[in-house]
Parts: sequence; structure tokens; C-alpha cells
Amino acid sequence: MERAALDAELLRRNVVEGPEKFFSGIDVVESTGSTNADLVARAMDSDADRLVLIAEAQEKGRGRHERHWVSPARAQIAMSVLVRARGIDPAVLGWLPLLTGVAVVDAVRAETGVPAVLKWPNDVLVDGRKLSGILAEIAAAGADPAVVVGIGVNVSLTEAELPVPHATSLTLAGAPDADRTALVTAILREFARRFTAWEASGWDIGELAAAYQERCSTIGAQVRAEIPGGEVLTGIATGVDEFGRLLIGERAVSAGDVTHLRAEY
Repeated sequence: MERAALDAELLRRNVVEGPEKFFSGIDVVESTGSTNADLVARAMDSDADRLVLIAEAQEKGRGRHERHWVSPARAQIAMSVLVRARGIDPAVLGWLPLLTGVAVVDAVRAETGVPAVLKWPNDVLVDGRKLSGILAEIAAAGADPAVVVGIGVNVSLTEAELPVPHATSLTLAGAPDADRTALVTAILREFARRFTAWEASGWDIGELAAAYQERCSTIGAQVRAEIPGGEVLTGIATGVDEFGRLLIGERAVSAGDVTHLRAEY
């Protein structure tokens, strides 16, 4: 299958040289092991901030719980963003990947018309199938922590190319002509807009939490959570607390595999 390459020059004009002036650099490479790993290494330079790295193919892509996958070249968006959250309270740093999920959902909806929603904490679903995953890693701790956020979006994968049966792609979801360059631009602009507003608020989560809960299909659903240590918790997901943890009944879950037990709506 012929798949178009990303337009790196257009991305630089739109993202780095555009009116927002948020990102300091964007690189597109043909292949790498992991865009997250590459930017984590670059974060050792204290001046590195607001960088974007995109690979047309990843050989060692990683998700939560160190799950690995590979994808045909140019069939996905495989992108990482390095930002420094200056002066943030470490207690709310977990909201950064949730913010990223909101940005991806809004960009997908606006660019493709596909009715994407969030599944806690930051998977993007279409009709209950996974379209996008997000992985955040702290690259440098301290008062101004450097965080690398990886974003993977399935764009033109066919049914046979899906990494797992419960995944999907924009092509399969009814957007076969999705423009990856335009979608990357939209995701990064949404991320920049929300990060800027969050930082300007003094890292107050009020507006961000409201946006997240509006887009999260987990809230209100009957769920099953497999918690590290072997515990299994079942109940109604009632919301997300101030630290980004999922509330199931009276319990707050910070990590674990969550399954929706009834249809999402």
C-alpha cells in the first residue's frame, strides 16, 4: 500500500514558525527505535524544551506496562513531545497525559469527524476500539520536571495490520483519507493551547478536569479494574479526582488495566 510521507517542512512552518510560538523544534525521521527514548535522552540537556520528534516507523514502540509493538511505515502517527513543567506541583503532574488525551480527541474530531472519546486514563477509542495510546515519562525530576509524552495514532492500518483485535484506525473508522500532516498539526496546536492555559492558571486543574470528564467514556460506566498486586475491583466509575485517579465507588485507582463492562455512550 502506498502511504504518503509526512510533510516535514510544512510541519515546521505550521508548528514552529506559526503564530503560537510554543514549540522550539520539530524533527521527522524515517525510522527509530522509540521516539520517547530518543527525547528522554535529549532531556539531559537542560536547555531542551518543547521539542517534537516524529518517526515514520518505530522498531521498539512502547506502551503502558512496557508493552511493545511495531507498525507498517507511514501507517501511524508515532510522535513524542518534550516539555518542562516549570514550577508545577508534582502531585498534579499526572494530569499532563490526560491533557494530551483531550488534545488528541479534539484534533481527531475536528480533522476527521470521527467520534473519538477517552478511556481512562488516556486511551482514545472509537466505538469501543483503541485508536490511540499515550505514554508519559518523567525524563528529569526537580522543580521544573522534564516530561516526554508519546502519542501513537493508528491512521491507515487495515484490519490485518492491527496490533491487537480490539484496535482500530482512522481508515477503519470511516476516515480513509485522513491527512497525517494536518492531524499532527492539529494535535500539537491543541496540546500547546491547553498546556499554555494550564501553565497560565498556575497549574490549576479545574478547567482541564472539566474538559477531560466531558470526553471520558469511562465515567458512568460499569468497569473492572485489575490493580497492580493482583486485586480486582468492579463497580461504577464515578469520576476522576484531583490527582487524575479514577474513582470506582469509594476507591481511587491510580494504575491498572480498566475494562468497560457495558456499552459506552
